[in-house]
Amino acid sequence: MNEHIGSTLDEFLEDEALLAETEAVAIKRVIAFRLEQAMQEQGLSKAALARRMGTSRSALDRLLDPDNPSVTLLTLEKAAKALGQRIRIELAA
Repeated sequence: MNEHIGSTLDEFLEDEALLAETEAVAIKRVIAFRLEQAMQEQGLSKAALARRMGTSRSALDRLLDPDNPSVTLLTLEKAAKALGQRIRIELAA
């Protein structure tokens, strides 16, 4: 009998030690998507946003890459500020 029959996806991923990594990738994809949306709404190119952030285009490309889970809070804050937005981080049970 399969031990995962009747379990939730979260339970399966946790059992396989993949839950944290899967959640991190999903969060990064949402962040990249939301930043791209804000850029489109404001008519900003990547080069223009990078200038506003005071960073390089390659650093911005890493931030906008949904498959690159590495991102710092400082970079997120710079991007949000450059787009006239704020970052809100919440810990939830």
